[in-house]
Amino acid sequence: MNNPHQNARLTPYSREQIVARICAGQTAAEVAAAFAVSVRTVRKWLARFRAGGQAALSNHASAPARVAGRLREATVALILHLRRSLRMTGAAIAAKLGLARSTVSRWLRREGLGRLAQIDPPEPVRRYQRERPGELIHLDIKKLGRFEQPGHRVTGTRTTGRSRGAGWDFVHVAVDDATRLAYVEVLDDERKNTTTGFLLRALRWFGSQGIKAERVMTDNGSAYRSHRFARALRLLAIRHIFTRPYTPKTNGKAERFIQTLLREWAYGLGYPTSSARNADLPRWIDGFNRSRPHSALNGLSPLARVNNLMRTHS
Repeated sequence: MNNPHQNARLTPYSREQIVARICAGQTAAEVAAAFAVSVRTVRKWLARFRAGGQAALSNHASAPARVAGRLREATVALILHLRRSLRMTGAAIAAKLGLARSTVSRWLRREGLGRLAQIDPPEPVRRYQRERPGELIHLDIKKLGRFEQPGHRVTGTRTTGRSRGAGWDFVHVAVDDATRLAYVEVLDDERKNTTTGFLLRALRWFGSQGIKAERVMTDNGSAYRSHRFARALRLLAIRHIFTRPYTPKTNGKAERFIQTLLREWAYGLGYPTSSARNADLPRWIDGFNRSRPHSALNGLSPLARVNNLMRTHS
């Protein structure tokens, strides 16, 4: 018979045998010697049997029926109310109610309110998609390390294959909101001249695809905030929209594209050098634009989506 109490000397079956032998006429000392337990233990189980019958010989929960010093439910409810409604810290709640800070902290963690950020429910996902190609172009930059030999992603170890001091590549991306059509360049830096030059080339490329940009969205990086970048957009009569500070999800199309770019291009193959990686970018971006189906576009590729929307809005 199973014994859930690993340190118990007697199983429920053994306790039943003790009681049976006592009832058959054996002495407590004889039964104790037979089961290698004390006489006190034998008498304990005999007393339990007489008080509660067969059920009293089974295993019961080892937790005490009452816990000394445990908070009343009303006190716990008050702690949670002060946290949710008044956004009080654990220390302030402890001082107000005359409780130990550790007690308040334990209850807050147990209820999932250990951090103030956990009090408010997360904002619902607000997905949007522009209707016309060029209505909004997302710009962003991703920094990638240069390397002269395969790194740990290929070798599987961090002790070999490092290229210390090789520097960085800056991957500039531009993504059309309505179609996910993307233009990408790997450049040497993210300064204002470089960023502005990329903007102009990206807009020229989108124009070659029949897309005229109306708005451009960027984060608050210094290059995007520069007078040169602003002047270029002003001359082209393109509105500049900035993302909310520390809220990258507002530029989500670019963020999502960069994740795909890293997974399928930058880290998708075991390139021998970063130069080989960069040389493979045109192949990947052409496949992304021409043939990669997107669930958000009903299974169409970006270029197929462009053609559909151009016919719709022409």
